[in-house]
Amino acid sequence: MDSTLKVATCQFPVSGSIRRNARRIQAFLGQAKRRRADIVHFSECALSGYAGEDIPSADRIDQPLLRAETTNIMHLARQYRLWIILGSTHPLTPPRKPHNSLYLIDPQGRIADRYDKRFGTPRDLHHYSPGDHFVVFTIKRIRCALLICFDLRFGELYRQLKRQNVQCLFQSFYNARQKGPSIHNVIMCQTMQCRAADNYFWISMANSCARYAPYPSCIIQPDGRIAARLRMHRPGMLVHTVDTAKKF
Repeated sequence: MDSTLKVATCQFPVSGSIRRNARRIQAFLGQAKRRRADIVHFSECALSGYAGEDIPSADRIDQPLLRAETTNIMHLARQYRLWIILGSTHPLTPPRKPHNSLYLIDPQGRIADRYDKRFGTPRDLHHYSPGDHFVVFTIKRIRCALLICFDLRFGELYRQLKRQNVQCLFQSFYNARQKGPSIHNVIMCQTMQCRAADNYFWISMANSCARYAPYPSCIIQPDGRIAARLRMHRPGMLVHTVDTAKKF
């Protein structure tokens, strides 16, 4: 049984320009193909931009352009035979606010599932509707799941995923464009290290690197140790092999 998954965790300065974000994403997909990754993980709202930060509000998003660029990325997933976790904004019928979502795109270029951020800050809830369910999936016999940013505050989510035998968690973040160091410097990665160790997960953390970002993207082992990380405020892709047979 294959116990390994080659994960490409990406960071770039997410912006309010869907086209610019898409170009960054497409370039990383080409790199991931060359480095023989199985799955490519992007930050929260990586394609659409983050409402209230990169764009004034979610209703300002160019939805036809967002659909077109999403389709282009789906075509690349099929061309490169990659799984992709794509942060974006999923529209709902007005007057309902959209979801802050992760699209799970399979190597056939299809949206296999969609995770909608379950919990939000008051600012999040001004722009987005919360989701109501988990997304758990299997790649190469490895059980995986998705969460987004502020979900980390709610330990019960992780215990429920543990009960579903999740082995590798992909959690996308947007902690960027801040004024400078904050409490996020000393609690975010540390909280995720705790979640990994408490539940014996591998975790891929993908964050935007727009300055000021209080922490870079990283991979965390099931014992809570950070196995590898990118440099702060520098675009990059971290490729790491998750091995669920390895003992800690």
